[in-house]
Amino acid sequence: MAKSLIDQQALVDLFSTASAQQTEQLRKAVTQATLTALQSREMTLKNVRNVLQSVAKAAGAGVAQSGMGQTDATQLLDTAVSGMDQALLQAVEAHRVAMQRLIQQGADVQGKPLKKALDELERMEDGFLEAIEKAGQSASDQVAAQWGAVLERLQAGGSQSGQQASQIVEQVTSQLRGMQDAFRETRAASVKATQALMDSYATLVSGVLMGMSDALDQRGGAAAAEPVPVSPMPVPPARKRPTAGG
Repeated sequence: MAKSLIDQQALVDLFSTASAQQTEQLRKAVTQATLTALQSREMTLKNVRNVLQSVAKAAGAGVAQSGMGQTDATQLLDTAVSGMDQALLQAVEAHRVAMQRLIQQGADVQGKPLKKALDELERMEDGFLEAIEKAGQSASDQVAAQWGAVLERLQAGGSQSGQQASQIVEQVTSQLRGMQDAFRETRAASVKATQALMDSYATLVSGVLMGMSDALDQRGGAAAAEPVPVSPMPVPPARKRPTAGG
């Protein structure tokens, strides 16, 4: 897959010329840019984190160039976070659909692919927070302070995508647990049936033997009705007694 399809300069320009009244337009632009980048690579936690960090850096750079006051600038950064969160909601839903397909196709409920998918989904919000934190660390002092305020609110209230991810992890985990319980019950029933068969093994052998005897009796009866002629045994020649002179 392509490494990234983010047009960072376009985002920088958008944020540098935007006003505080254009939040909806900015949010949609960030959501689309984030989705496009996520779709261009494998949906691993590392890739998601890198995409979010790139988008956040571009937004921060644009805000730094805008010369806005602290309040308006922070509002624009909040808008960037909201846009990324909306994109992550769709990524979370994609995770849910993919896991359900794996389960429906008979994937091992205790296998590594499902466990890894659940683990990465559960940690997605942590990746989101880490991306925002790193974007703030690489920004100017003024923008870094604004990112800090945004990050603090995000940590306190959580993200929509993080809440959705937690719910999906809980639902899928419960589903897998139910499947494991059903498997164990089925296996226990199978073991019980096998044990019952083993307990009656001697009876089973007797029954098989009776069936074999019946078959032999039937064959014996047929042989009695149609006796097979027996050829007389050949008589060996009389042995000659040796003579006195011999």
